[in-house]
Amino acid sequence: MSDDAARLLSLCHHPLVRDLAWIVLTPDLITTAWPGRPDRETLGLAAPARLRDFLASQEANPQALERRVGDTASGRMGHYHERLWQHLLDTAPGTRLLASNLRVHQGKRTLGELDLLYRRRDDPGLVHLEVAIKFYLGLPEGPGTASDPSRWIGPGGADSLATKREHLVRHQLRLTGQPEARTTIQQLIHPRDLGPPEPAPIRTQMAMPGVLFYPWLGDLPSPREASPDHLRGQWLHWPAWRTLRDGLPAQTRAAWLAKPHWLALPRNEAFLPLRDIEARLAEHFSRSASPVQIALLGHASHGAGHRRLFVVDASWPLQVPLPPRPLA
Repeated sequence: MSDDAARLLSLCHHPLVRDLAWIVLTPDLITTAWPGRPDRETLGLAAPARLRDFLASQEANPQALERRVGDTASGRMGHYHERLWQHLLDTAPGTRLLASNLRVHQGKRTLGELDLLYRRRDDPGLVHLEVAIKFYLGLPEGPGTASDPSRWIGPGGADSLATKREHLVRHQLRLTGQPEARTTIQQLIHPRDLGPPEPAPIRTQMAMPGVLFYPWLGDLPSPREASPDHLRGQWLHWPAWRTLRDGLPAQTRAAWLAKPHWLALPRNEAFLPLRDIEARLAEHFSRSASPVQIALLGHASHGAGHRRLFVVDASWPLQVPLPPRPLA
């Protein structure tokens, strides 16, 4: 994250507002032929002063954001992330949210679900936005070549950057090209119009913020299509922790990151002495355990001293997803 983005984020205190700011300021993990996320100009937040004012208004009156997020603040990260986007598109000065989680049916069969449908306030055209938030760890050895996105897998080993990318590109982003989707959208926008779907194009976008975690030891290139400015972290096995720890500055502090709050890092004052987090890690990994994301703070500056780490069990990964099947 750039210094300017870190300074803007430092103005936010409410955890939900910090995460809202994070999705505005964080670059996507990959760049594809499909258009990327709505940018700050689209949102009406291009000028730093406009973004500061928007975030300040959310801080002063967070009740609408809290209602929108609801119980997803303690649930699945994907659902929480979607709710943040819903609120952003609904309240940003440049956009208007029309629908979210819009199901498309073919008879009794569900073809899929559109994450978000919105339009710019200065443009009547419709935009379909698919969103995903992902944290992937890169494997020095695995499927394909060193730059294959199949080598970048989720902490639980259930998916990879390659499989997620293919699902979005092959299925989700193509839904609005189907007549059933256009009928669904037309009935939403013009409920009294029972005629054939309008031929007007619907623009499709994809947003996938997150972090790519590189091996602490070893050399691994970025995956194909990785955005040049994507957020980076590192990962290591628990038995290597002491070696890493011994090389850290004496005053390093740390924070334990719990789902779904893997987005914006805590404010500097929330970081604890490293020994406290190390004791918790030791207890966690005293038996076979799930991966843990932590953040380190080397010095109290505006983001310059932050470092993300995933600490994983000695036996990780227990599974590696198969690469997606090539198109016939």
